[in-house]
Amino acid sequence: MNTFRKEERLCSKKLIDLLFKSGSSFLLYPFRVSYLLADQESKYPCQVLINVSKKRYKRAVDRNLIKRRSREAYRLNKAELLYPQLQDQPKLLLLSVQYIGKAIYDFEMFEKKMIGVFKRLHDKVDQ
Repeated sequence: MNTFRKEERLCSKKLIDLLFKSGSSFLLYPFRVSYLLADQESKYPCQVLINVSKKRYKRAVDRNLIKRRSREAYRLNKAELLYPQLQDQPKLLLLSVQYIGKAIYDFEMFEKKMIGVFKRLHDKVDQ
């Protein structure tokens, strides 16, 4: 279950446009999270898009490091914190996690904040 397969990544341009046009969002520094429950069929209950701004981080090495740490924090914690809540939902959760921080933190910070994102997302989706 601690995998991050291609089917779990949000790649469809149509779904990405739908997410940013009609989705909701919240800020939990250093992440801005956009989410939307969509009527789509999928093997997994959630599809995620992880983004780091090229404007803020010019060097690709830095962007890749941030994306790698964010993906790993997502991968390790989704099975316990995100998926059990979404099993009851008949819809697919589209999720965009944008890194807007000014510094590059260590992995423990990423993991702690990603757990916070999951908890806040749980509250928002239940409403």
